[in-house]
Amino acid sequence: MFASKLRQWRNIAKEAVNRTIIIAKFLSLFHITETYIFSPTIVYGPSMLPTLNIRGDVLLVDKFSHRIGNLELGDVVIVKSPQNPRRTLTKRILGMEGDVVSFNSNTGFLKTLVVPKGHVWIQGDNLYASNDSRHFGSVPYGLIQGKAFCRIWPFAEFGSLGSG
Repeated sequence: MFASKLRQWRNIAKEAVNRTIIIAKFLSLFHITETYIFSPTIVYGPSMLPTLNIRGDVLLVDKFSHRIGNLELGDVVIVKSPQNPRRTLTKRILGMEGDVVSFNSNTGFLKTLVVPKGHVWIQGDNLYASNDSRHFGSVPYGLIQGKAFCRIWPFAEFGSLGSG
């Protein structure tokens, strides 16, 4: 009697351990995918009108290609704000390192500068409602969190974001 009860408990324990291992593997794979490969991200606000909706879009963000330097002019990127690290910004790359960019400054005069090595120049598509490189300067590659490549919600607008 005791031996059969012990065998039953061993089987239950073995099954619990096996299921725990399966769950741990799934969560590890999910974490790696979410952190280093791609993830869905909700973006909202007026700065990327008309490309993105003010009420919010869900985008798939490639978290790998920017790490290997696969960024181009016109790409929509998710960037940690240089002014407030708790915020993320969604902007378009309009200048790569070494490019000359011209923009209207807060003073109303046209400014021209060269994007430094290891930086990008980002701006929102809605110039009148965007806090971007015109206000805080070029952004280091290290603040880029990913490149948005596909809109998945709203479903009626599902598809590639493209460049520019």
